[in-house]
Amino acid sequence: MFTIGAKLDQESYDTKKTKIESKNDPMISKNQHQLVFTFEKRNGKPVTLVGRFQIGEKEKKEVLSLLKKKLACGGTISDEWIEIQGDKKEKIIEILEKDGWKFRKK
Repeated sequence: MFTIGAKLDQESYDTKKTKIESKNDPMISKNQHQLVFTFEKRNGKPVTLVGRFQIGEKEKKEVLSLLKKKLACGGTISDEWIEIQGDKKEKIIEILEKDGWKFRKK
């Protein structure tokens, strides 16, 4: 017999959420990163993007928190990028180099 829907005749059900990590980008240490910068204007306001972080979400949040505290500005995480309000490239480089991060040379 053909049925549609869930089978509810079992006594226990697996309802756990599973977090799927992206297997495309392996996690690498901060001294192996080669971070790049982009600068955009959104609604007339400057935004500095630092990125291609290949680390876990917890580590990205720690980096974002460090930058927001040191720069006294707002910011967010968007995929592999950290977005900081304002044109703060030089200050971001200074802060992250002290923390052990590497940057792509131009």
